[in-house]
Amino acid sequence: MSHTWLQEFWYFTGLIAGMFLVGWWMGQTTVFLFLALWLYLSWHLYNLYRLERWFRLRKKKVNLPDTLGIWGEVFYHFYRLQQRNRKHKRKISAILKRFQSSTAAMPDAAVVLGKHYEIEWLNKSAQKLLGLQSPQDRGKPITNFIRSPVFVQYLNNSHEKNTVTIASPTNHNLLLKIHVVPYASNQHLLLAHDTTQLHRLEQIRRDFIANVSHELRTPLTVLAGFIETLRDGEDECTQQWERPLLLMAQQSARMRNLIEDLLLLSRLESDTTVGSSVPVRVAEMLHTICEEARILSGEQMHRITLLADETLVLAGRREELRSAFSNLIFNAVRYTPAQGDITVRWYQDDKGLHFEVSDTGEGIAPEHLPRLTERFYRVDVGRSRQQGGTGLGLAIVKHVLLRHQGQLHIDSTLGHGSTFCCDFPAPSDNETDDLNTK
Repeated sequence: MSHTWLQEFWYFTGLIAGMFLVGWWMGQTTVFLFLALWLYLSWHLYNLYRLERWFRLRKKKVNLPDTLGIWGEVFYHFYRLQQRNRKHKRKISAILKRFQSSTAAMPDAAVVLGKHYEIEWLNKSAQKLLGLQSPQDRGKPITNFIRSPVFVQYLNNSHEKNTVTIASPTNHNLLLKIHVVPYASNQHLLLAHDTTQLHRLEQIRRDFIANVSHELRTPLTVLAGFIETLRDGEDECTQQWERPLLLMAQQSARMRNLIEDLLLLSRLESDTTVGSSVPVRVAEMLHTICEEARILSGEQMHRITLLADETLVLAGRREELRSAFSNLIFNAVRYTPAQGDITVRWYQDDKGLHFEVSDTGEGIAPEHLPRLTERFYRVDVGRSRQQGGTGLGLAIVKHVLLRHQGQLHIDSTLGHGSTFCCDFPAPSDNETDDLNTK
């Protein structure tokens, strides 16, 4: 038992004993004992009233009452708790001010959203980039202010994509990359980053590559024509310059392939419209590509095996799909040693449609796999140029797959070959019937 409770016990015992003696002396013991209990209970009720009044009026900074006994101890603990809460409140207030200062300095818009995507908090950049106002817009759904169908679909699909790019509601010349991150139990954090300058630089780069490639076609065609004319001559001068002319013809053909790939890649990047899809009988296309691959193999005599389901049809752009599939098959021919095995598969499972090319080549080291689809990236620069590669094939494959909702997966083990797999979503029953009808 603590000192305070022991003191309270002696207060109570002293009151009862005093009243008992007075009552015994006056012959009214019961009355005085009842009076003692009534006084003791009244004291506690009075202190309860003082405590309740302090809770009720503490916003007006009413001081805690001061008294003795157990209630003095209770009031003292409440006072200490009040001091700690004030200190904690000042600390939280300081942290909140620093947070608000830091978020106010952020160039990116930040908006805290509730369970139903209602606005709970926003920084100054959100006012500039998204047109939101505080505090009048708090509690309202974010879709009331960002009405882009792409953004609404992004929210409704539970953020299947990491980000979505839309035009700013305040300025349609600004492009915003928006990322919504769920946190806590039912809250979300919306971050919007201005990517206008980056998009402009990308557009400038694409236009530059497309324009330069287009301008190079005419002079290169002229040079190739003159080289071919010189090689067709039968005089002594032509025979003397046969080797240089052959090298010039090979390099002009390589430059022509490079320009064609650059133009195709530029068109795939700049053409954001998916366009009309037609039913493509992939098996027939693969038969033709494999025959071309056998001609490309020539004296190397690769064993090319095709396993294709003749009944499977894919909706898409035929020329784009042919470019992607031929790039993967021709790459397998270029980088597989002589008399190696190349297996081409076209099949369907419960996950969708799949085009797969496996080879028994040298394989690719793991550190190169993430960068294989970059433009002009080569694992072995010297060998790639010797084989006639442009370094753009896998970049073209990636962009074609993106336009057909496909994905590229690469599985390779150094010294044991590689497998390149293009995964396409399975068509619905209605789409299958339409494709088969066509």
